[in-house]
Amino acid sequence: MILAILEAHAGRTRTYDAPRGVLRGAIMAPLRGEPMIWRQIERIRRARTLTKLVAAVSRDPVDDPLAGYLVSRGLTVFRAGGEDPLAACARCVAAAGPVTHVVRLSADCPLTDPAAIDEAVRLALASRAALVSAPGLPRGLEVEVIRAADLAVADEEAANPAERLSPAAYLRARPDRFAAAGLTAAVDRSGLDWTADRPAGFAFVRAVFDALHEADPEFGLDDVIDFVETRPDLAEGLAAAA
Repeated sequence: MILAILEAHAGRTRTYDAPRGVLRGAIMAPLRGEPMIWRQIERIRRARTLTKLVAAVSRDPVDDPLAGYLVSRGLTVFRAGGEDPLAACARCVAAAGPVTHVVRLSADCPLTDPAAIDEAVRLALASRAALVSAPGLPRGLEVEVIRAADLAVADEEAANPAERLSPAAYLRARPDRFAAAGLTAAVDRSGLDWTADRPAGFAFVRAVFDALHEADPEFGLDDVIDFVETRPDLAEGLAAAA
């Protein structure tokens, strides 16, 4: 099983002015008539290599409405307690059943590219690497694929608190034991920031969806790049907020 884990924490997002002056968490901000997180889930589900998608949501009461909403839409939700990120990820994987690879994704990134997810998963399967990343993608489109067996080893062995702050930190610190691989990007776009966790970022994402979604809900990375070239003002806004 290829398990995708969408890490969604409404309490860690900023808030933006929504219609009628109501403040909403960014993760639930409306985007073309649906909450932003649901637009991201729609895009993730277009990835052909994924077997199952789970939303990892904290047990903080502030996240109860988010968890309830996702469950009401038929998505499996895993509630993490006070565990460190490595332990929480390992427990989520264990609860999902037999898993070979874990695909980690972050919410607040509704421009997630399903093609990049598929490419990263295929590389993980072909290379048998413990960890596969996509360093050339814009911030917000990052994808990380971890072999489940190696994730379990990291959870069992990692004693340094700093190496438990990320499910992949222990693996990255030991390249002699855990092979890593990365997607090769034709153009390095890692300097771009397409996250929606700031006002300028959300305005950018909303402009992209307004321009592209109606004509083609499955628009991809190249479509966004082409659109950005017609709207240099959006890029300037992102740079100013960085």
